[in-house]
Amino acid sequence: MIARKPLRVLIVEDEALLALHLQECVEEAGHTVVGIAATSREALELAANANPDLAFVDIHLLDGTTGITVAQQLVHQCKTLVVFMTANQKLIPGDFAGAAGVVSKPYTQSGLMSALRFIERCMNTRTASGRPPSSLTLSKNYQERWHVPP
Repeated sequence: MIARKPLRVLIVEDEALLALHLQECVEEAGHTVVGIAATSREALELAANANPDLAFVDIHLLDGTTGITVAQQLVHQCKTLVVFMTANQKLIPGDFAGAAGVVSKPYTQSGLMSALRFIERCMNTRTASGRPPSSLTLSKNYQERWHVPP
């Protein structure tokens, strides 16, 4: 059995209670939260210093609707896998701004944990062992990249 390496996770969320709940879930799943950011600037500074594997990014941050720009920069500059966390999926561009997918708010703890387990497996094996949980909508790019069955 291959040893499991915990993911380094950045949380980009301006609602403190949601950010803390997300942190609890990530840590309960055995991963490390490298930081919580409420603005785009904080997010990019944390990412540059912490080199996260995964980032959960809200679209609406304290400095406006900047989550999409943050996602693009995390993906392209930091090589971080991004998952949006939003109640407003229609703001996500068709290419998902390079993000792997989205978990819709409001989410349940079990839905979030299922999405996190699926993402972790795909990141570790580079392929999906089945369909994503209903709590996670994958971008077309990642459906193809991870060979998600139809």
